[in-house]
Amino acid sequence: MARRRTKKRTHVGASNGTSKSQPANSSASRVPKSMVIRIGAGEVGASVSQLVKDIRGMMEPGTASRLKERRSNRLRDYTTMAGPLGVSHLLLFSRSTTGNTNLRLALTPRGPTLHFRVEKYSLCKDVLKAMKHSKGGGKEYLSPPLLVMNNFTSPQPADGETPNVPKHLESLTTTIFQSLFPPISPQSTPLSSIRRVLLLNRELPTSSSSSSKADGSYVINLRHYAITTKRTGLSRSIRRLNAAEKMIKEKKNKRSIPNLGKLEDVADYLLDPSAAAGGFTSGSESEVETDAEVEVLETTARKVLNKKQMEAYRKSDSNASRPEGPAVEKRAVKLVELGPRMKLRMTKVEEGVCNGKVMWHEFLSKTKEEVKEMEKVWEQRRREKEARKKVQKENVDRKRKERGAGEKEEIGYNEDEWDSEDLVEDSDDDGMEVDDDGPIQVPAG
Repeated sequence: MARRRTKKRTHVGASNGTSKSQPANSSASRVPKSMVIRIGAGEVGASVSQLVKDIRGMMEPGTASRLKERRSNRLRDYTTMAGPLGVSHLLLFSRSTTGNTNLRLALTPRGPTLHFRVEKYSLCKDVLKAMKHSKGGGKEYLSPPLLVMNNFTSPQPADGETPNVPKHLESLTTTIFQSLFPPISPQSTPLSSIRRVLLLNRELPTSSSSSSKADGSYVINLRHYAITTKRTGLSRSIRRLNAAEKMIKEKKNKRSIPNLGKLEDVADYLLDPSAAAGGFTSGSESEVETDAEVEVLETTARKVLNKKQMEAYRKSDSNASRPEGPAVEKRAVKLVELGPRMKLRMTKVEEGVCNGKVMWHEFLSKTKEEVKEMEKVWEQRRREKEARKKVQKENVDRKRKERGAGEKEEIGYNEDEWDSEDLVEDSDDDGMEVDDDGPIQVPAG
């Protein structure tokens, strides 16, 4: 009788399901999880859709890699499911009517939201085609990448002028990007688990001219690399034999295995590696291409001794000459780009999830008097919102009493669902358009 198949994707017992001991929204399982979403799935185009797939691969393993969007989906649908699923970040890609590609990075459930314009981008397939020796498709995506950020805090201007981006917003942007991936502990994190690097480099604005201050005030370049290591201190012949042994075990292509058929002894190959290649060697293979050399602890497997063997080993005189402690080996480290590439320009920072007060805007600034006036408007809106929620709750309680306690009808009250102001559908606005209802604060100076 054939064995019955057990569904492991959506049913009980699936590896991606939430355990009963730790619910999805518990603090113990609060690891960074993200959703990379296309707003207007059929309207962004094929290139942006492929970019979204590449970003999902870059955010692995803590992202929804098999997420399917629909044209009818709105931002409200994703924010509602973010809480039960434990999603902490939303990366929203959209295209405006003018053809600009925009990215919004939002923290759930209360914000803030960073608005970026994607000025330039390159897909993973374009990056791999441009490289001579590409790498990918291995075990690199089983662990989160190592996040490296550079120039996220600009130096204080020497002439005493107010910086274009306030210091507290720079620190907020740094914190948001750092929270995308789980923190790494140097004492407990094994080096073998760090296989990728995500580099974020900010282009500092030049203060030589007045026009440079308004153009490109906060530009971030994104790069994605894989970490490759090779042992150093070994001859070229031994390195080729080690590589050939791995290929035989993994049943891969055997073209790079050295041909020793014309040699009488393996010592001829070890003493003269050029003999296996007909007497010629290439200059590129004589040295290992490397970005740096580091010393790491040797990770070779060691035999576990029982109690009697350990006592005999300690009493023996042969172990006196052996060095104590783990062995250290030198490895050459090289970064191989995986893609994608992006050049992001921050245009706006909002207080909530894609709505709320505008904390900073690149193209417009308001005076302190205008900011105070808009603060009064937002305070009035907040009071009206609380009053409206109170009236709605009273109406629900009154209807429940009128229908009687015996009727068990599902008339639930949810503040988020009953508040009509929060039912804001997402729009594909251009990054340059200004929210007229929101105050724009100027840097304190």
